[in-house]
Amino acid sequence: MSDAEKKPETPQEGETPKPKKEKTAAQLAKEERKKKAQEKKAAAAANPKPKPAAKKATRAPRMTPQEKAELHSKMEDTAEKAMAGKRWRPSYTPIAYLLDQARSKEFPENEITACGWVRTFRKSGKGLGFIELNDGSSADCLQCIVEAGNFSEESKADYDTLLEKVTTGSCIYLTGKLVASPAAGQLAELKISAGGIHGDVNQDKYPLAKAALPLEHLRTVPHLRIRTAAISCVARIRNTCAYAIHTFFQRRGFKYVHTPILTANDCEGAGECFNVTTSLTSAVIEGKEDLPRVEKSNKVDTAKDFFGRQVMLTVSGQLNVETYCAGLTNVYTFGPTFRAEESYTTRHLAEFWMIEPEMWFASLDDIANIAEDFVKFVVGMVLRDCQDDLIYLDGFQKRVYDELTEEEQAVARASGGGLVERLTSLVTTDFLRIPYSDAIESLKESVEKDGVKFNVAPEWGIDMGSEHERFLCEQKYKRPLVVTDFPTKIKSFYMKQNPDGKTVQAMDILVPGIGEMIGGSAREDNLEKLEANMDAKGIPKEGLSWYLDLRRFGSAPHAGFGLGFERMLLLVTGMANIRDVIPFPRWPKHCQT
Repeated sequence: MSDAEKKPETPQEGETPKPKKEKTAAQLAKEERKKKAQEKKAAAAANPKPKPAAKKATRAPRMTPQEKAELHSKMEDTAEKAMAGKRWRPSYTPIAYLLDQARSKEFPENEITACGWVRTFRKSGKGLGFIELNDGSSADCLQCIVEAGNFSEESKADYDTLLEKVTTGSCIYLTGKLVASPAAGQLAELKISAGGIHGDVNQDKYPLAKAALPLEHLRTVPHLRIRTAAISCVARIRNTCAYAIHTFFQRRGFKYVHTPILTANDCEGAGECFNVTTSLTSAVIEGKEDLPRVEKSNKVDTAKDFFGRQVMLTVSGQLNVETYCAGLTNVYTFGPTFRAEESYTTRHLAEFWMIEPEMWFASLDDIANIAEDFVKFVVGMVLRDCQDDLIYLDGFQKRVYDELTEEEQAVARASGGGLVERLTSLVTTDFLRIPYSDAIESLKESVEKDGVKFNVAPEWGIDMGSEHERFLCEQKYKRPLVVTDFPTKIKSFYMKQNPDGKTVQAMDILVPGIGEMIGGSAREDNLEKLEANMDAKGIPKEGLSWYLDLRRFGSAPHAGFGLGFERMLLLVTGMANIRDVIPFPRWPKHCQT
């Protein structure tokens, strides 16, 4: 008999039965709770409560136009007060402001304080010192006079310090009286009465100790070159251009969209992307471990990576910004992009910035028009706000011509005229519009009739290179061009087909000295045609189903363009090498800071 079948033991005759074990207070309480729960459940079953009626969604009461106007007024008043904050007051006066005052012959009655870095310092045998001070606010320096007679007894030690310890590159602060300068070509000078050194410089180790250094040398010290006159001019112009870009689009109702830097899509389909991975650990780099591999294959297992798939740095924000265009109508993105192209030319970078507007309910003509307006607006703002910088760079480029490489000299020669002259001509000239087919015929005619030679023969169907683009706008037509209607096979899958079936509604803007600066197109808004384009060009649909959704759900004609920010800066600064118009240039084998 099994244990389960055994009967409980019963006391034998004559034996005293064992007393039952009493339950603890906790056990009794648990039984009581269980009993009450059963009774409550039984009572609920006997008397079920009716289910409450489903609540209807309620809307917030709609504001009347009068109420909305009053709220608008209240918000505007509050915003005006909030934006008028003046808690911050700089402890110094910017040199640009001082020079502007001097131009107006308005000199402060009281002493002022100026701070900055010493560009040059020379001493005379009479105990005089002449400091050229620059704080980055202006292309021009402020001349500051170190003279014993201007210092009080209390500040005599400052005089000794400034005269004996200041060197090129020193960061100093100076207090004194701003007066009109008696020297020819100078607006004003600061007669120093007190001052000191924030940070001194060891001249034996300072990379910028010499007055004039080649641009090639300055590229080796990108963290310090901002203190030179030419690069600081470029930086101020870059700042003005960035401000102009936002101003242009914001005034026209465009919304600024931040598109992702990490992407799973190669927008251009060129395969020149930087891959992003967490699998390349220190142990893998040192050879102690291998990359994760797919079983029975030599492929890297991206499923084990951070995102579970292959991810790259973006080459363009266009596809992503189109999604917001489909809800906000007119948008733009302005941010960094990356391309792993093994190029060492003066026009290419591995990391650069792109401006990419998109317009819903728009055609190729619309984007050609706004692109021309855009270029002229940005250049116009530079002409208005960066006059001293442009004048300095104009003279600088003439001085350093002999230091340039052959390629850079060719760029400088092709630009022709002075920098200010070129920019003035650009903003006052209508861009000429010609179809791609006519552009090719012009190039062929120049070869046949004028004996012009190109490395790549101009034939219909080629993707025009820099030599063709620059010949057209610099020599053939001598003005900016808008070239339209390119062959389908040389353009991207998202561009709208023309009725001829051979070309797409695309445009490139070519400018003298640069070549192609802007590329854009009408986007294919028909789902079936877009899918056919993707099939023809071998673009996988799986990773772009979200992009195709824009055509599935509420599509419409739309268009956009892209502009390389640094290409535009080459135009407005006149610099010959793109590595000199971005703070920290990245190109093959160069990524130090």
